[in-house]
Amino acid sequence: MSEYQCYEFQAIDRPLDKEDQAALRALSTRARITATSFTNHYEWGDFRGDPRRMVERWFDLHLYLTNWGTRRLMMRLPKRLIERSSLNAFLTDVDWVQVWEKRDHLIVDMWRDEVEQGYDDWDDGSDWLGALAPLRGDVLSGDMRLFYLLWLTALDDGLLEADETEPLAGIAPLTGTLEAAAEFFGIDRDLVVAAAEQTAIVQRVVSDDRLRDAAARPRTVAELERCAANISRDRERAQARRLAEEKQRREEEAERARRRRLDALRQWGEAAWSEVEAEIARRNAAGYDRAAALLFDLEALAAEDGTEILFARRLDTIRDRHQRKERFLERLKGLETA
Repeated sequence: MSEYQCYEFQAIDRPLDKEDQAALRALSTRARITATSFTNHYEWGDFRGDPRRMVERWFDLHLYLTNWGTRRLMMRLPKRLIERSSLNAFLTDVDWVQVWEKRDHLIVDMWRDEVEQGYDDWDDGSDWLGALAPLRGDVLSGDMRLFYLLWLTALDDGLLEADETEPLAGIAPLTGTLEAAAEFFGIDRDLVVAAAEQTAIVQRVVSDDRLRDAAARPRTVAELERCAANISRDRERAQARRLAEEKQRREEEAERARRRRLDALRQWGEAAWSEVEAEIARRNAAGYDRAAALLFDLEALAAEDGTEILFARRLDTIRDRHQRKERFLERLKGLETA
């Protein structure tokens, strides 16, 4: 697929009437339209509608996702429930967020390009709006942690001075919805964990609300960066330890399997050499592979038994007898001769 775009809109405060739905149908004949939603996917071409105008007129949430890394979330909020000035502490330095007013609403448009995603992690966008929709209710209830996450990107982009303080004293507890927002916008995971770390610690060790509020002081940008660096270092060490343990486990399993093969081969005795000849006689890749594998194991047994010279002589005999079988001889590279 060369190009993919997902558009989703959701009406929460006021359902769409028939006239609204007819107006939306004029924008797209392919879209799925209900009394509360508008959804369309494009694998070629572009959407004719203007998402900004659609949110201003009809919808409370809009999500846009592309397979080249663009992520957008637009949120319409009643002005009577939230002051525009309350967002300034979070968004002044965030250049990918716009806020404007339209009649009785405040609209927050969060648009980020080039969000990294793995080539194997195909995402058609179908689950994102459901995961992110609760953020609007959180904001209307006074929870500003979504905007703290956006502020973290200004920190990550080097737009903040080291002595500037965070707009909130952390964001713990880190909810699934906040984690979804951080993932959707590609916000540095270590910074997100660092932002939640202080308040999480305080909440665990301090039971008195007044003491907890006093202990959870806002941190500086420099402190957050150090905390994120420590988290990154610990994560990398833990990953390296897991990889080393997994490598050791695989090596031990391989050695046990090798030991079982050699023990079985020792029981075969002379029949093992007959089996080598039988496999070579098949004159195909599978037979050559099997014969070579047997010879490598026979070499290992010879090393254990101190009969390397005898093994080398028998190997030379096999090579001479099958010197025209180049594909088979290629598989024997690495075996010792006398």
